Amino acid sequence: MSTNEKNRLDEFRQARAEGNDKVLDADHLGIKRFFNLDTNTYKDGALTGKTKELLGLVASAVMRCNDCIDYHLEQCAEAGYKKDEIVDALNVALVVGGSIVIPHMRHAMETLELLQQEGTLETK
Repeated sequence: MSTNEKNRLDEFRQARAEGNDKVLDADHLGIKRFFNLDTNTYKDGALTGKTKELLGLVASAVMRCNDCIDYHLEQCAEAGYKKDEIVDALNVALVVGGSIVIPHMRHAMETLELLQQEGTLETK
């Protein structure tokens, strides 16, 4: 991977954090409630938070949101998923979403490589 590709993930993290700060600085009750709902959705419940992150990844791929894919890939890696498990989940997204998901799978595979390079994701 080139330096630019490595920077893509770092830039995403920084832009996401700064953007979230700006959104929350609006101090809007409905927005705060939605963010809280999102945070609480991924906590352990009948399903583990780990499982929910994988579900979030699949939903993000089907919805074709690369920012969401990157976020959930990071969360899945931090939760302990291995690359082959994540790729298997992305296969579910492909089957559900169809060929339009392929460009987003390419994006996901590049992000997985970046996560591997920084040591966040284990191959097996």
